Amino acid sequence: MKLRLIVDDKEIFLNDFVNNILGNMIISAVMTLKGVNENWRNIKIEIEKN
Repeated sequence: MKLRLIVDDKEIFLNDFVNNILGNMIISAVMTLKGVNENWRNIKIEIEKN
């Protein structure tokens, strides 16, 4: 699994531990949603602060 964190157009380095923790948390949350195919290939999340 490869996770990329980009904040204000700057990519933030994630070590293996953080990559795995964040990636598994996101995957677990998304997989509980109806309509998500278990054979997904790519998940993209955008967060905008107002």
